[in-house]
Amino acid sequence: MGKLEIRIYPDKVLRKKALGVKRVGEKERQLASSMIETMRSANGVGLAAPQLGVSRRIIVVDDMENKNNNSPYVFFNPRIIKKKGRSTFCEGCLSVPDVTHDVVRAKSVVLEALDLKGDKVKMDTGGILARILQHEIDHLDGILFIDRVGFLKRKRILKEISTKVCVQL
Repeated sequence: MGKLEIRIYPDKVLRKKALGVKRVGEKERQLASSMIETMRSANGVGLAAPQLGVSRRIIVVDDMENKNNNSPYVFFNPRIIKKKGRSTFCEGCLSVPDVTHDVVRAKSVVLEALDLKGDKVKMDTGGILARILQHEIDHLDGILFIDRVGFLKRKRILKEISTKVCVQL
């Protein structure tokens, strides 16, 4: 498959709730491999299938805090089953280029998903990895990080985005 095109807001696929993966097979593993290649070529730390126009519940995430882990995590049908604490951090998104903002998220999470073999996995994590997981799972539900800021800040961001879109045309 190779590197894929990242969809940019306001692409409608970014607002759709993604469909679950019924079985992890070769097609899904190939898509995950292309997602990793695309994420890395864009200097991203996470990517969700809807960002590539594929409405499936698949995410890939680099573990930035564990420098010894050279392969990113791949999760199918990920869901957060527990959240703890609160943390504010400046986020950006490959699908909303050149926009960053502080977002409040859980400080730690417990995630359940399927791995590349189709086996059920559970992960208890905190820090930046917990934040990235929450951000990418939001994509699977049609939620962007700009939806997690206050109303007035979001309005300003959307105005800024629409101005950039008009200038690019």
